[in-house]
Amino acid sequence: MTRLPAFFNSPTRSYGERPNKYLKEQLDKLTVGTILFPAEGEGRNAVYAAKLGWTVSAFDISVEGQKKATQLAENNEVKIDYQVGELQTMNYIAGQFDAIGLIYAHFPADIKSSYHKTFDKYLKKDGVIIFESFSKKAY
Repeated sequence: MTRLPAFFNSPTRSYGERPNKYLKEQLDKLTVGTILFPAEGEGRNAVYAAKLGWTVSAFDISVEGQKKATQLAENNEVKIDYQVGELQTMNYIAGQFDAIGLIYAHFPADIKSSYHKTFDKYLKKDGVIIFESFSKKAY
């Protein structure tokens, strides 16, 4: 992942505790189920989904991000399954998730396509990917 593990070492939360606006809008339209948050950072989106009743799995390469996410989940009295590592070390299976939230989840160019193909396999039939990103290209 492009984010360095030390990114979340600050005592403050890099993006706050409230969920990403676009993710919130999309989740509020969906039926609750299972959701995966790759590159979840400090957990604000995962915790929001859990508060709605989703069964949440998340991962990132940052132990500090995981600590903040776990604390945020505890503060909100919800549970999230948050693992630390790269995608290939996770034990997710084909068809496991109803939704995947890729919110500013940027991956190195040499693995991005393979990650996206793998995420697609993890979706159940008719599953949804919620994707918000930015581009280097000006529009």
